[in-house]
Amino acid sequence: MQERFYLDPYQSLLETTVVRHDDAGLVLADTLCYPLGGGQPGDTATLALADGSTLAISDTRRNRETREILHITAADAPRLAAGSPVTLTLDWARRHRHMRVHTGLHLLSVVIKAGVTGGNLTAESGRLDFDIPEGMELDKDAIEAGLNALVAQDLAVSIQMTSGEALKARPELIKTMSVTPPLDLSEIRLLEIDGVDLQPCGGTHVRSTGEIGRLLVKKIESKGARNKRVVIALAD
Repeated sequence: MQERFYLDPYQSLLETTVVRHDDAGLVLADTLCYPLGGGQPGDTATLALADGSTLAISDTRRNRETREILHITAADAPRLAAGSPVTLTLDWARRHRHMRVHTGLHLLSVVIKAGVTGGNLTAESGRLDFDIPEGMELDKDAIEAGLNALVAQDLAVSIQMTSGEALKARPELIKTMSVTPPLDLSEIRLLEIDGVDLQPCGGTHVRSTGEIGRLLVKKIESKGARNKRVVIALAD
């Protein structure tokens, strides 16, 4: 299977074929749909069949053992035969907001220089939890100003590939304290925001920070003695 959300995260239409459709989900020969992971929700989409009918894809998951991408349909949806031609249309508006929020969270990890202990996002907002050193204060207005200054610079966002072995030699690139990238892999994706950030990430992102649009800091809350949660949202 080609994971086209990595080849081109902006592609929203794909003609492909069914590999298998059973109670676990629908497996396609290729897909545009990003599976739930790294705090980013699974994509939703519509599948058009040869007879003109459609099926709704309500979620996308990855089988942890086989690594297959499973497209989730309604329990009572008709099962599609292997080899059936289909056209997959991504819910692009939702995905694009995920891309904007996810890239915004990378900027948040630039503005707040502390270890990240967790994170999550939706199409409207996202949050990171930080391990805040003693004496470090978080100012909502200052963080928001810092985020939007980076947005205004319209910095290029790109993907680099590295290996687990190479990443072991650069542990400073791993900001997440709770989850370590699988360092046994021969290829690991790094997200680079030109001049300000480079870290492992398996999500989808916009091409430049200007595409994120204005960001708001919705709240800062304590989640423990040192753990602070910062929630950001798209202004639109």
